[in-house]
Amino acid sequence: MRRRANRARHRRARDPRGHWLLLLLILPVMFGALLFEGWTTHEVDAAKTRKDCTSPVPRSVDKGGPVLRFHDGKAVSSAVPARTVALTYDGGPDPVWTPRLLDLLRKYHAHATFFLRGAQAAQYPDLVRRIRAEGHEIGSNTYTGAAMGASSPLRASLEQSLTQKVLAGSAGLHTKLLRLPQTTAVDTMCGAEWKAARKAGAEGYTLVAADRWFRNPSQGVIRQFGQNDLAYLGTKELLDNPKADRFTTVTAGVGQPPPEVPASGVERWSGTALIWAKALGHAFIGAMAWVLAIAGGLGLLRLAMLVFFARTHVRRLTRIRPGSTVLREVTDPVTVLVPAYNEAAGIESTVRSLLASTHRQLQIIVIDDGSSDGTADIAARIGDPRVRVIRQANAGKAAALNTGLAHARYEIVVMADADTVFERDAIHHLIQPLAHPAVGAVSGNTKVGNRRRLLGRWQHLEYVFGFNLDRRMFEVLECMPTVPGAIGAFRRDALMGVGGISGDTLAEDTDLTMALWQAGWRVLYEESAIAWTEVPTSLRQLWRQRYRWCYGTIQAMWKHRGVVVQTGPAGRSGRRGLSYLVLFQVALPLFAPVVDIFALYGLLFLGPWQSAGVWCGFLLVQLLCAGYALRLDGEKMRSLWAMPFQLLVYRQLMYLVVLQSVVAFLLGTRLKWHRMHRSGTAAQQIGQPVTYRRSTSR
Repeated sequence: MRRRANRARHRRARDPRGHWLLLLLILPVMFGALLFEGWTTHEVDAAKTRKDCTSPVPRSVDKGGPVLRFHDGKAVSSAVPARTVALTYDGGPDPVWTPRLLDLLRKYHAHATFFLRGAQAAQYPDLVRRIRAEGHEIGSNTYTGAAMGASSPLRASLEQSLTQKVLAGSAGLHTKLLRLPQTTAVDTMCGAEWKAARKAGAEGYTLVAADRWFRNPSQGVIRQFGQNDLAYLGTKELLDNPKADRFTTVTAGVGQPPPEVPASGVERWSGTALIWAKALGHAFIGAMAWVLAIAGGLGLLRLAMLVFFARTHVRRLTRIRPGSTVLREVTDPVTVLVPAYNEAAGIESTVRSLLASTHRQLQIIVIDDGSSDGTADIAARIGDPRVRVIRQANAGKAAALNTGLAHARYEIVVMADADTVFERDAIHHLIQPLAHPAVGAVSGNTKVGNRRRLLGRWQHLEYVFGFNLDRRMFEVLECMPTVPGAIGAFRRDALMGVGGISGDTLAEDTDLTMALWQAGWRVLYEESAIAWTEVPTSLRQLWRQRYRWCYGTIQAMWKHRGVVVQTGPAGRSGRRGLSYLVLFQVALPLFAPVVDIFALYGLLFLGPWQSAGVWCGFLLVQLLCAGYALRLDGEKMRSLWAMPFQLLVYRQLMYLVVLQSVVAFLLGTRLKWHRMHRSGTAAQQIGQPVTYRRSTSR
């Protein structure tokens, strides 16, 4: 019954699952919109320049009019009559010049033909509808303006079909008028472009070129413009030309029926969906550009802050300040609390490392929190009078620590995880900052013991580069948010003054540290107090551990949010510490996936060398900062080879952990305290030399 109750307690609630389904639905839509935007905007697979002509157009076409229709593969040319001008505009619609051109045409009661590009029409569908509503004619200038003769068959087909879909969604029509991009007079439709023209003609399109530039309006002309300031000036000049009597559309000028046909309901719906996809992709690109700038700036700011304050921390420790107070050496007896739940693999190594400490006056209390694997029996068999084993029904880590605190005999309390192995002098170094009466807690230096495999090496880099470098900065700024459960020293009266260890959050160490700051105590970091911890050896275990850490940290931040409005040192520490956690440990990881998606987008569409250069530049900055952190921690530089792979794989996992933690917190999910599988490998690295520069004052 007891074992069943334990299992039930550790199975309090299931993790939220619905947000993963939502994410799986959103990501394909977002990525599809980005791919479509990138494919169309940056014209992947599209020839931006046309091929050189290898053969001219047929002589009959070259000598004929600029409007071509095809019957049984033969081109029939047409031209507008004398004193008639057919104004045509390529590209667009342009948000600036298209409305001005429409206003000018309306002023002169003239009509024209607008050969629109589908990508622009999808971006400005209101202008397409205005062109149609004011009696102008609409033709196709393809989707992106790609040279049709140089495009692949797939691309050429999509250039036409996508444009028709956009016109159906924006104006409810199809058009049979086509102007090939990068062509002017009929003689420019030579070589590969002539093949593309014949193929389009076989599909029912009427090809429209333009008369040569020297042709006089009195002879009748089809004039070609863009949609810009030059088009506006050229149009006004033609409209004021006395040699032209009629300004009309292409089909009206050559006496052909209107080219537009109504689109079906299905085509309109699909066209509308295409317009929305275009708008979504365009919005994503714009938003991601801002997010990339913000996230990149925050990332670089964090790295600069870490290095700057770490250097300041080192100078404080190594600088001899005249007149500074030399603190006494702390030799007071110490109580060590070791909470344990199913830690049979590592409990003996932990206790024996504590017993081997150079600080001999110890009381070691192992609190067995309802273990079912004989953890308490293993600790009891050690047989040292300094070790006491307390058994209790499973109640959680906070309750276990409070049980141990109630049985502590000494005024200095050290807390240690049951998977952690202490260096011989760790306790002695750890308690020295407590010589200052204002210091209520001290964080030790946690190192990864089982770092021989890749996952362990990634976590080793994170501990040194992330956690320990952060703690140096937090000490300088006087806002240490967490004394880790693996190794931390406390004043007993400080712990009792804040009501002991709270079980309100899953990050009881962060909760406790923030409470100590609120009570007016200082919290320091002692880098020479080293303990080796066993980190998860599988992605599943790592996920569960970091999920609990992140979720608990968010809980603690929310619980102590009121500290930001307090005055004095407690308020300053809260504003600095909480602001840093919110900005760099919650907000930045939430933005970071967008940076990775945009990097992939840039690799595919913006140029691989540019994107790779940016990524390599960021990696170089990371490597330099990580190398500095390794040097400060006395670690070997050879671990840096794993950092590029850490950025590609490990970091993505941490982003998802933060995402799930935030969603779980917002949904009010009650998360359980997961137990990690232990193998007793925390002491793998003990014996390797670690050198520090220490000081006698702070």
